[in-house]
Amino acid sequence: MRIVFYTGKGGVGKSTMAAAAAWQLSQRYRVLVVSLDPAHNLGDVFGVNLRGRRKRFTDNLHLEEVDLKKLTRAYLKREVTVLSETYHYLQVLNLDSYFSVLQYSPGIEEYALLTSIEKTIREDTRFDYILFDTPPTGLTLRFLALPQVTITWIERLTAIRRQILKKRFTIQKIRGTADTEAKSREIVLNYREDDDDILKRLKALHANYVELNRILQGRDCGIVLVFNPDLLSLRESERLLDGLKELKLPLRLLIQNKVTGENRPTADRTSRILREKASPGIPLQRVGLRTSLPEDATEGLYALPEDLTIHLIPTEGADV
Repeated sequence: MRIVFYTGKGGVGKSTMAAAAAWQLSQRYRVLVVSLDPAHNLGDVFGVNLRGRRKRFTDNLHLEEVDLKKLTRAYLKREVTVLSETYHYLQVLNLDSYFSVLQYSPGIEEYALLTSIEKTIREDTRFDYILFDTPPTGLTLRFLALPQVTITWIERLTAIRRQILKKRFTIQKIRGTADTEAKSREIVLNYREDDDDILKRLKALHANYVELNRILQGRDCGIVLVFNPDLLSLRESERLLDGLKELKLPLRLLIQNKVTGENRPTADRTSRILREKASPGIPLQRVGLRTSLPEDATEGLYALPEDLTIHLIPTEGADV
């Protein structure tokens, strides 16, 4: 299975490029294309109403638009349940009363999106390709950075938890064994790492994010950067390239969309700047500006004449 993220500034045509590539790939492979952008256009491109549900467009092509609000609520509900089960003493608190506030906390949407991506990658292994149509640059970089950021936090929290367990064990040795009556009034605390629910949870989360980060940085995953021949698109694309390099995420392809004869000189300059900034050997593909609707109404906006799969299908022994 190969995973591709279509990234770029808002309005550059990410949804159309992802949809066109998915349609072309589906002629030979089983493909799932997922829109993560809160301002969904995927259903419009294919002329269907997805309404937050997955839909089979053809035998080989499935479409999905993620409902971010619903996803965030489900994520919070799941995490509150885990908190209640792991930290038993918190059951005396009414955690539900914090639910409506937590959904507006910084980072919640990014974690909810990342959880959705992880679930899709883990469960939808029957597909040969999974294409993600991402939100604009800022949000995309934040949720792609989360595995590495979370790994760092978990490692620090694990070290702190071990210190707590060590101090508890020391205190237990000093105090000795409490009498039976006192024991009945105390919360039972574990002093061995293997018996500590919190530490076990931290270890499981760490392993999970390490594996997800390995997948995102691996040979079967790739980033496609879509940009237009204009200055604003160029500047945001440069920032995206910097972010991808910092996160060590693999850029596989540059797509310059909406190219015309009139803007060709600007297209040449902007593409040259980005190719010089990107890693050596990253291919560039140009897509012309489509100014009219298809003559055949059943053809759809996804039916582009350019072959958008040529750099996504690896040759024998090559990377994505």
